[in-house]
Amino acid sequence: MRVLLLRLLAVLSLASFCSVLLWLFLSNSDAGLRGPRYTKKERADSIKPDSCKVCRENVIIDKALRVYSSRWRRQEANFKRFRSLLSRNCHALSKAVVTQANTPVGSKLVYDGEKTKPLQVTSALFNTFAKEQPFGNATWDTCAVVGNGGILANSSCGEKINSADFIIRCNLPPLGSGYEKDVGNQTSLVTANPSILIEKFGGLMERRRPFVESLRPYGDSLLVLPAFSYGHNTPVSLRAFYTLEDFGITSARPVFLNPEYLSSLARFWRGQGLRSARLSTGLIVASLALELCTNVHLYGFWPFSQHPYGRQPITNHYYDDRQSKKNVHSMPAEFDHLLRLHMQGVIQMHLGACSMLNRTSN
Repeated sequence: MRVLLLRLLAVLSLASFCSVLLWLFLSNSDAGLRGPRYTKKERADSIKPDSCKVCRENVIIDKALRVYSSRWRRQEANFKRFRSLLSRNCHALSKAVVTQANTPVGSKLVYDGEKTKPLQVTSALFNTFAKEQPFGNATWDTCAVVGNGGILANSSCGEKINSADFIIRCNLPPLGSGYEKDVGNQTSLVTANPSILIEKFGGLMERRRPFVESLRPYGDSLLVLPAFSYGHNTPVSLRAFYTLEDFGITSARPVFLNPEYLSSLARFWRGQGLRSARLSTGLIVASLALELCTNVHLYGFWPFSQHPYGRQPITNHYYDDRQSKKNVHSMPAEFDHLLRLHMQGVIQMHLGACSMLNRTSN
């Protein structure tokens, strides 16, 4: 009996040993089939963000081109319907700009970006306001709204832009140095964000002549400043106004965007389904053009890092590759809304070279 038990223990020990060997073999084989195991950090590092961005952009661009590629035709009923809706909600003709008529002494300006900090209108502040709306009751036949997107580089759109009756530009973009061929050199209205005045001209705290000289390319045009979006915008915007007054400049006419209009415009686009912390300057002036002009053409509105035709990399702006603040503006979402208006025949968005567009979209 004792001998039998010893033999049984030996067999069990051998079986256990074999099981361990088999388990080790299968584990190593399985690992070989699965490949090496990575930590979460190693796995994340192995994914290239740039590649993912390009893939996502390709999908979006393909979708946009499927919509855009069809021949554009103006849809008068759609245009009138959208313009009427926009006008009823925002009233650009009477409210886009702060004037002595719509903002009297003693009234309060409510910053559209800081609604808890109203500003009392004093006599001194009142005297900086335009006496009347700069647009009057006039409407223009053709307006060109020129964004600063890198898609404009080598576009040869300058002549077509210059042919418009009213030309709107954003944030004091360069027009010389060979850019004229692509972006034109005529201007009716140009915006200037206070951040531009601070970065390029030291907030006009020291020498101011460089700022004055920088306005020459825009000729006889409106200089539109968002002086009352935030409290810190007001002092530098007023310095810009006083600088032009002190230097006797009459060609560039400074006016201030009305925060009431900007608040109405933000509500309007939210009602259209746009989710954005702040509207971009491009969308603001495109909306303004829709109330001022019968035919609205958009150039340089392309928020992607690849050209739609050829997919070659392009810079963020036609003049530099400085990136926008993505946590403030939702450029791709805004582009999608503008593309829908293009599809509906409300506005005409120009992508690619204007020589090609002349053959396909007129």
